Amino acid sequence: MYRVGYGCDLHRFTEGTSLRLGGVTIPFTNALLGHSDADVLLHAIADALLGAAGLGDIGELFPDDAEENRGRDSAEILSLCNEAVENEGWQVSNLDCVVCAERPKLGALKQTMRDRIAAILGIKPDQVNVKAKTGEKVGPVGRLEAIEARAVVLLEPLEE
Repeated sequence: MYRVGYGCDLHRFTEGTSLRLGGVTIPFTNALLGHSDADVLLHAIADALLGAAGLGDIGELFPDDAEENRGRDSAEILSLCNEAVENEGWQVSNLDCVVCAERPKLGALKQTMRDRIAAILGIKPDQVNVKAKTGEKVGPVGRLEAIEARAVVLLEPLEE
């Protein structure tokens, strides 16, 4: 038996000098706005994990009106979601992600993000794929208003 989960998230830009994507800090002309560190990619992955295991969504576990989540490291959020999934008897088989961003250009950072995500989840990098797309100058991504991320995860029963 396997389980599939899908997650997506979008955060708009705000003033700042760097942003977090896939657990990696990237120098940039703007930051992403959010209650936590606004790592849109890790949020999408967390939702995919929770959805596949039937555990709700990231907003239920880490509400954006809870003070303890203000500025929270999304790597910690993802790790806790992965722990909850494992407590239900599941483990990540593979994960496929896409980050939609007009800027910054992410091609050279995909492997770094892949390695960081694998480390957070305690899996091998070859179980993670990270793709980067632009918004083709259309919509909030294309107009440099936001970054969006999507993730699909396949869970398999936890090995004894």
